[in-house]
This record gives sequence, structure tokens and C-alpha cells, in this order.
Amino acid sequence: MGQDQTKQQIEKGLHLYQSNQTEKALQVWMRVLEKSADPAGRFRVLGCLITAHAEMGRYKDMLKFAVVQIDTARELEDPDYLTEGYLNLARSNEKLCEFQKTISYCKTCLNMQGTTVSLQLNGQVSLSMGNAFLGLSVFQKALECFEKALRYAHNNDDKMLECRVCCSLGNFYAQIKESMKIALQHGDRPLQALCLLCFADIHLSRKDVQTAFPRYDSAMSIMTEIGNRLGQIQVLLGVAKCWMIQKELDKALESIEKAQELAEGLGNKLGLLKLHCLCERIYRTKGQQRELRDHVVKFHECVEEMELYCGMCGESIGEKNNQLQALPCSHFFHLKCLQTNGTRGCPNCRRLSVKPGYV
Repeated sequence: MGQDQTKQQIEKGLHLYQSNQTEKALQVWMRVLEKSADPAGRFRVLGCLITAHAEMGRYKDMLKFAVVQIDTARELEDPDYLTEGYLNLARSNEKLCEFQKTISYCKTCLNMQGTTVSLQLNGQVSLSMGNAFLGLSVFQKALECFEKALRYAHNNDDKMLECRVCCSLGNFYAQIKESMKIALQHGDRPLQALCLLCFADIHLSRKDVQTAFPRYDSAMSIMTEIGNRLGQIQVLLGVAKCWMIQKELDKALESIEKAQELAEGLGNKLGLLKLHCLCERIYRTKGQQRELRDHVVKFHECVEEMELYCGMCGESIGEKNNQLQALPCSHFFHLKCLQTNGTRGCPNCRRLSVKPGYV
């Protein structure tokens, strides 16, 4: 079966599937898979089979086709096909509750940034990773992923993705409520504070600041009581974001100032980096150039101290979506820089070299 016939039969299957003739559509697609000699066509028909089996709840079959699809993607040697293939592997494993595998495949997708398809699929990747973290009860990371997925949905006017993220957030909220119930039953104050912080962050992500504020206040009260200063920094930064949404920039700066005092006392560089980033946004809005420059400098000082920069091109890591590569010595570089320079050693420490084929 050639390329044109393959395309024609795939479209025939799609028409049957959209007409609720699912079994006939599956038969058409399976014949294409058996007879087609076109790798790109085989990849596409495998995508149809994966989607159909996912919607029917046949997750083991979904995974089976996803494995065949990633092999086809490797044969095509195209990063767009590979990204989509790894996402389908991630989604299949997510449905089968293999959450660690899901996270691993999602990270592989994100490390393929820069391709056309990967940029379009970022929202789905973030959603799948969020669901996996939620399955592992890693609530803070789950929420971060859901927030990213929601931003992609809003930026691209993707209503279906937005709907799926909201469903996941509903499940997230339910699990946090259950955790809060257990924490109250056992008098677990640290867990109560964490749940309240998560509740507040959820409302913040939805820009419901009036509901977020009292949750942050309650979380702050417990964090102060138990002496969790790192948690207090997270609360204060959340409160600052609420004030920024309400255009109360001076009040936001008051919260940031308190967070800075705690972060400096703890030596928490990540907290300092985050607050300098918020200050940069605030002073840019206020048009105060001297203060803006001050926080830009401090932000980059934090980047330097945390070594969040590429040792080859010198640009910071994390400001933009870029492919990264960790060397065995734990230093990070932009993948494109390593490939361009063809290095087999770490420019930062010159101690360990990369094994052939590592990059």
C-alpha cells in the first residue's frame, strides 16, 4: 500500500470513527498498519489507533500501539515524530498508573524543545506530567504542571485542553481536601499548612484572589507556629502575586520585602531569585528604571551563584524553553551548544568527560 492509498484509507477510517462506527474504523486502520509501506502513514494510523483505544479505555492496547509508534518515529528520525511518540507513551503509562515512567517520558518530550510539534504539544505534556505527580501525591509539582498546561491552553485558545486541565484540577482539589481531612484527624500541623498553601495556590492560578488570601493567611499562621520559614517564603510570594493581580504593587512589594528577609536569613537562593523576578516585573510596570536595573542585576547574581547558566554560551537556563543536557558531573548546558561544539568534556570542571553517544 503506497503513500496516497495509505492516506485515503486513514481518512476513510476517520470518517467511520466520527460516525460512531468504531469497530469498522479500527478494522480499516489495522489493515493500513499491516499493508502500508509508508512510515509516515504508519505513524499517523498508529496515532489514530492510540486515540481510539484511549477513548474506549483499552489502555494496555493503547500502550502496545504507542510502543510500535515510537519505533516508527525512530525509523523516521524526525524530532517532531519522536516528541509525539514519547507523549503517547507518557499518556499510555499515565492511564496504567505507571507514574514514574510517565514523568520520565514527559521530561524526554520537554527536552526536545524547538521543534514545531513539541511547542504545540507542551500543554498536553504538562497536563500528563501533572496527572502523574498527582498520582504520586506530589501536590506542589502537580499544581505547577497544571498551571503551565492552563497557560498553554489560554495562550493558544485550546478549549479542549482547558477543559481537561480543569478536570484534573478538580481531582487535585479533591485529593487535597482528603489530605486536609486526614491532617486534621491526626493533628498533623505541617501537612495542614501544606494543604492550605496548595488550596491558596489553586485559587491563585484561577485568579480568584479573594478566596486565595484567607488560605494564605491560615497557612502563614501555621507556618509561623511550627517555624517553617521556607514555607513562609512560599506563602509571601503567593500573597505578592495576588496583590499584583489586583494592581496593588506597593502591597506586593511589602510581601516581597518580608520574603526577602526570610530568604536571606535562610540563604535560600531560589527564593531570592523568584522575588527578584517579581520585583523586576513590578518596577518595569511602575517605570522605576533604577530599581528595575538593581533587581535585574541581583537576579543574574542569583543565576550565577546557582550556576543556572550554560557554560558555553553564557546564557541563563530556565528563562526560555530550551533543550538541556546534564553531564555526569551534574552541570547543565544547552543541548545545541554541546552538539555545535562537539565537546567530550565538561567546560565547567574539566574533570569528567562524556561517554561517546551520551549527548
